[in-house]
Amino acid sequence: MNPIPVISTTNALAEFCQHLGQSDFVAVDTEFMRQSTYWPELCLVQLASPDDEAVVDPLAPGIDLAPFYELMADASTMKVFHAGRQDVEIIHHEADIIPLPIFDTQIAAMVCGFGEAVSYGALVKRLARKNLDKSSRFTDWSRRPLTDKQLRYALGDVTHLRGIYLKLKEELETSRRSSWVAEEMAELTDPRNYRTEPEDAWKRLKNRARNHSELAIMIELAAWREREAQRQNVPRNRVVKDDTIYDVMVQAPMTLEDLAKLRTVHDGMARSQRGRDMVEAVKTALERPAEELPELPVHEPLPPSAVAAADLLRVLLKAVAAEHNVAAKLIANTEELDKIAVDDNADVPALHGWRRELFGESALAIKSGRLAMSIRNGHIVTYPLDEAFGENDGQSASPVTAGAD
Repeated sequence: MNPIPVISTTNALAEFCQHLGQSDFVAVDTEFMRQSTYWPELCLVQLASPDDEAVVDPLAPGIDLAPFYELMADASTMKVFHAGRQDVEIIHHEADIIPLPIFDTQIAAMVCGFGEAVSYGALVKRLARKNLDKSSRFTDWSRRPLTDKQLRYALGDVTHLRGIYLKLKEELETSRRSSWVAEEMAELTDPRNYRTEPEDAWKRLKNRARNHSELAIMIELAAWREREAQRQNVPRNRVVKDDTIYDVMVQAPMTLEDLAKLRTVHDGMARSQRGRDMVEAVKTALERPAEELPELPVHEPLPPSAVAAADLLRVLLKAVAAEHNVAAKLIANTEELDKIAVDDNADVPALHGWRRELFGESALAIKSGRLAMSIRNGHIVTYPLDEAFGENDGQSASPVTAGAD
């Protein structure tokens, strides 16, 4: 078995990337560590064109990854990832670029009916007819030297990916769904998804605020924690845990003595600069005008009529997903169905683009009484209703497979 090619110099990387740039596509994967840091530490880059492959060592002394980032920015070469959001995030963080154009095989597989959030190993098994050796899955990729077994495992994340890409691309072209994946890639490559603004950090927390004061404190504390985590390059919970933010949000301590009484704050924290910062954050938050704050979420149960409509939409979603062999989760989720049940103009993905054509229009037709569903021969069928309810004899029913065989 040949040793795994490892690129550890800038010149070798530049030569290899120049070669890859002459290909129609390049498969890309990264290995990184972030268990003890805020920013991910890039530890390995795996690259494969249709006729070549190699592992790049970003931790090699003196290596400059500029040729790799130039390749990622080259619009003439398709970049192929599997579940690539974290890979795109680290490339964006390291080089302030978004790889373009891009193709994510996990999303494409969902469009092609391989299930929801299908794993790379499952695709390799189904499309490449091989089983991945996962024994090196939990490797500490920052350690050197890496064994040949670890490098072979890492390189497998791109060598199989190129064949998977070609098969999915062919399936998408045959089914005329390439434009569907293109819509999803626009979302994946939106730079707004990879910005880490401290002022938006509260959106990652569960919004338990009961009033404007609590909301203001949660926003201010989350922003302070995010800035501290970035400055110290440590995970957010290393600064303070989520439970501490919720505790301070409710109790609103105005002094260090008050802060020390909270169950989630130990004495050392209360006496530290961190404790003083939290008290100052509370004071700043309580001075913030309510009109500057976001609207408080209103968690009201759906009215009975909307509950019934949402139930019908769930049935329709399952039927449509089965008929068109698309993962239901990719079309709409439960929260989106509830919003459609209440509002025909809900701003949800299911009412835009290919999702509206596939599902959204039928969902609105069901709500308005223009479309009906029934079961025929073990399958759900839909059919249009005439204005005079009941005149349609069902002969024009359109079968929608619901997997009821």
